[in-house]
Amino acid sequence: MIEIHNIHKSFNGVKVLDGISGVFETGKTNLLLGASGTGKSVLLKCIVGLVKPDIGSVTFDGTYFTNNKLDIRQEIRRKIGMLFQGAALFDSMTVEENVAFPLKMLTPDVSRSDRMDRVNFCLNRVGLENANKKMPSEISGGMKKRVGIARAIATDCTYLFCDEPNSGLDPLTSLKIDELIKEITQEFNITTIIVTHDMNSVMEIGDNIMFLYQGKKLWEGTSDTIMDSDVKELQEFIFANRLMRDAKKVEESEESHEPATSPVKP
Repeated sequence: MIEIHNIHKSFNGVKVLDGISGVFETGKTNLLLGASGTGKSVLLKCIVGLVKPDIGSVTFDGTYFTNNKLDIRQEIRRKIGMLFQGAALFDSMTVEENVAFPLKMLTPDVSRSDRMDRVNFCLNRVGLENANKKMPSEISGGMKKRVGIARAIATDCTYLFCDEPNSGLDPLTSLKIDELIKEITQEFNITTIIVTHDMNSVMEIGDNIMFLYQGKKLWEGTSDTIMDSDVKELQEFIFANRLMRDAKKVEESEESHEPATSPVKP
């Protein structure tokens, strides 16, 4: 479980986070929801320690993290897995080498044989058992996200943070990635926090949802209760999300029905 209390953060005098508190439960998918620029990613960075909050605290399973001793913060960081936007794979490394990278960094005393056993286990778990020697340029966007998930859980993480995991993916692939993250969260009893603006993800895997608007937490709940919210800003966000999804469907439908063009004869 991760707890945050009264998190404030400003940049150059502009307030980005304004007194946010909450609890992110273990074994559940906890979503940070909101439009671009609402502070979701900054809050995530405050939680993992990439950005220091001006005011407030973060606690991991009862252990105080913010401003604690360096060795305690480092021990907590070793338990954190990260899935970045675009997967952020190393282009010059194979899939296998990408997954092995954090193991080499964090567990240098582990034998190569044991390390490869862990790499293969993680790749098998995300459905990429035959992709070890492929380069990132040789695999699809969805496969890259799967490699990113395999790398995130390679160190047997206790906490998993996902920043827009469906960015750039088609709806079907997005759904599969959502399902995989939820399965791994439950299977390994991980505390997972996902930054998203995708209402499909909210409805499919939203165990706990925190809605941010202009740096403030305006609503908390689940996928079962979000449609009944009386928060005006949240309803406007849901409506805009639906309009964008419908417009995209129309655009895709029109593209699929465009007649093939014949070459112009001279």
